[in-house]
Amino acid sequence: MQKLVAIVNVVAWSGFWAFGYLAFSADITNGGQMVTAAILAFVGAAIGVVAYFWLVRHSEMTGYSKCSNQVPREHHREGGIV
Repeated sequence: MQKLVAIVNVVAWSGFWAFGYLAFSADITNGGQMVTAAILAFVGAAIGVVAYFWLVRHSEMTGYSKCSNQVPREHHREGGIV
């Protein structure tokens, strides 16, 4: 499953960069092409971010990478809120 998500991540970010370039380099008189490319770039970025966060969470849960050092929130600390 993680290999499939990694492939989706690469394809989604490739789509973001390709369609983002097309959106910025399109002729200003052709608004439909610009909007379509911008929407496809946004979809690629959104899928890429979701896939990246899934991969990071999966690698931390399986022990492939160490967990990030974060301060626990107040309601997770021992003793609760004072």
